[in-house]
Amino acid sequence: MAQPIDYSLIFRYHLRENERGKRMRTFNYSVIKEQKWDSDVLGLIAAIYKEAGKQELYLKQRPEELEKLVEIAKIQSTEASNAIEGIVTTSTRIRQLVEEKTTPRNRDEQEIAGYRDVLSIIHESFDAIPITQNYILQLHKILYSHMNNPLAGRTKATQNYITATYPDGHVETLFTPLAPYETPEALDRICEEYNRVIGNMELEPLIAIPIFIHDFLCIHPFNDGNGRMSRLLTTLLLYRNGFYVGKYISLEAKIAKNKDLYYDALAQAQTGWHEGIEDVVPFIKYLLGTILAAYKDFEDRVALVETKLPALEMVRRASKNRIGRFNKQDIRELCPTLSDSSIEGALRKLVAAGELKKEGRGKNTCYFRLN
Repeated sequence: MAQPIDYSLIFRYHLRENERGKRMRTFNYSVIKEQKWDSDVLGLIAAIYKEAGKQELYLKQRPEELEKLVEIAKIQSTEASNAIEGIVTTSTRIRQLVEEKTTPRNRDEQEIAGYRDVLSIIHESFDAIPITQNYILQLHKILYSHMNNPLAGRTKATQNYITATYPDGHVETLFTPLAPYETPEALDRICEEYNRVIGNMELEPLIAIPIFIHDFLCIHPFNDGNGRMSRLLTTLLLYRNGFYVGKYISLEAKIAKNKDLYYDALAQAQTGWHEGIEDVVPFIKYLLGTILAAYKDFEDRVALVETKLPALEMVRRASKNRIGRFNKQDIRELCPTLSDSSIEGALRKLVAAGELKKEGRGKNTCYFRLN
């Protein structure tokens, strides 16, 4: 039977006086290794390692066929992570921007192009990007490289707040991050702690990563771009520890699809953070669950890619993986080796055969199974 969680071990952070007389948080990730985790956390970690092992075999056997998954994941990640923050454009423009076939037309597209650039750097050079404040600031600067933002690549100059705006218009402060003068030192400390416990193999990476990301979000080091940077850093940390699922399946799209769960887990974990008595376990479970779900999606998509089926049968099987209504883009994600015309032709045949029902027209066209 799993041991009960002793949160005092996880969050035995020390507080010290700074020159202004206010108690500042410091961080000691070593104490986390003493923790006895519950069966949910241990089960998620074991399942992720199992799926990562299976993915490694797939990549060795059919690397060329999986490359199309990479391009789809880049587009989805760029679109979803920006959409979470209310930064949007059309699907066509997203695709063109990610494929660098066009230039940004407005502020939203400038921010989307910046995310694309940082994600590409992480994809190509993750093993050459150390986890330090300097590199995090450089990535943040690249995030805003397509626009004139004087705060790009700098920690926040003014106090920021995590707020909620309600239908009646009133705004509530949910969490107050660290003050600007505390931020550079805190960012240095979490980088040092993470690097130490990973470098010494003191702590399981799948525990260290969510804890680092959670601390990063509580520090909220920038005046803008914290959410996007946290998701980019999640991908970077996973890659550096041998978990490459985000290259083929968009973690950001998973988060965006259930963003209420993301915010709920974060809110639960932030309570008591300043005092060092927070319970970060909900956020750990949320992030590990998201990673595992992405690995499961990868397995489903590979099953379709590797069987070398005719287009009609591939689309038929893909449609059977969908519950409720779906569109051509949903099938494209599951069948990355097929061209748009092959997908459209297969869908027409399945509709004619009475296997699928078609609704709507143009961009609003969708399908659902009849049997």
